[in-house]
Amino acid sequence: MASANARRAAAVLRDRTRTNRAATAARRSIATAARRVRTGSRSLATHVIATGADAATVKGVVKALQTAAKAARANGLKGKRARIRRSFTGAGHTVKTVYRYTREQVAQIAAQYKPRKAEYKAVRAALLAA
Repeated sequence: MASANARRAAAVLRDRTRTNRAATAARRSIATAARRVRTGSRSLATHVIATGADAATVKGVVKALQTAAKAARANGLKGKRARIRRSFTGAGHTVKTVYRYTREQVAQIAAQYKPRKAEYKAVRAALLAA
């Protein structure tokens, strides 16, 4: 009986450790993104991650901001162009053009973005506050 209790206690500790490790990694990624955003031009995704939004919200807001950024580029707001090599299969790197934006440029893009969902509105407010 003692061994069963010991196994149960070990399982509880293992689950708690796993949960704490995941929470720490999430906090660390938000802090890292916030530091990077303050220091220079970054992708729209990095700016949104720095607001502390969850992964599903980040994905939706970034797609919407990329659409708004295309319209902003047509109106003269130009991000810093970068060429990255993206490999989805591990072979045959595809060269892709991406854009990096400063906090001020992201605030201008976010000003044109009119979200409907409450979570997206909170992210927009955080981007405008920067």
